[in-house]
Amino acid sequence: MSLGTNISYLRKQKTMTQEQFADLLKVTRQTVSRWETDEVVPELDRLVEICDIFSCKMDELVREDLSAKENMIYSEVTRRKLPVFRMARYVMISPNPEEDVITHMQNWGKTSGLLAADPNAKLIGWDFPFVSQEQQMRFNLHGYVAAYVLPEGFETNCPGVEYATNAEAEYAVITVTEPHIRPFERIPNGYKRIMEYLQVSEVKEKIPEGIVACFEYEYDRDGVHYMDIFMAMEAC
Repeated sequence: MSLGTNISYLRKQKTMTQEQFADLLKVTRQTVSRWETDEVVPELDRLVEICDIFSCKMDELVREDLSAKENMIYSEVTRRKLPVFRMARYVMISPNPEEDVITHMQNWGKTSGLLAADPNAKLIGWDFPFVSQEQQMRFNLHGYVAAYVLPEGFETNCPGVEYATNAEAEYAVITVTEPHIRPFERIPNGYKRIMEYLQVSEVKEKIPEGIVACFEYEYDRDGVHYMDIFMAMEAC
């Protein structure tokens, strides 16, 4: 581990060239190159700027092996075939749609009797893309869908949701450890790793009718919080 290696690693995670990174810091590309080869150590004010750009702590940047740490956060990408499943889902468009719709679905789970029948019923979620640019820019509105996977044999007429069926499909899956420590970094990087896997493996996203193209499932195990990211796929 070295400071230069960490800077290089973080820059590449942002898919920035040395020139682009240099422009952000108002230094030359040669200066960035000398930092990354440990020929020169950045001045303190530059280190502060670097931490701001990469949303990391100074101690992490200087002392830790960030590439090794990242490997502890993300699992390997695997393929998983999911059978057909029924779900009860709901979408919300609001300034905080994820929190709002999860609260709605948790209340529905109690009212419908689902959580009494299956206390471990899986609650999955995904972004709702059909939000206009005006809604986003002018009113800061975003969309999110939450859905309970319904256990076999469970029936209810409880309103407040849409019932749907997800067809059998193969997904690329990655597990992210403690995703909400840095949600705007860890979760997007999880999706990025899946996309890289799809490219290297010569497979592509599959978004046919009848399946959710991608979704997230969160859970706790041994006091640690995890998120599984699922992305539908097919062979080229």
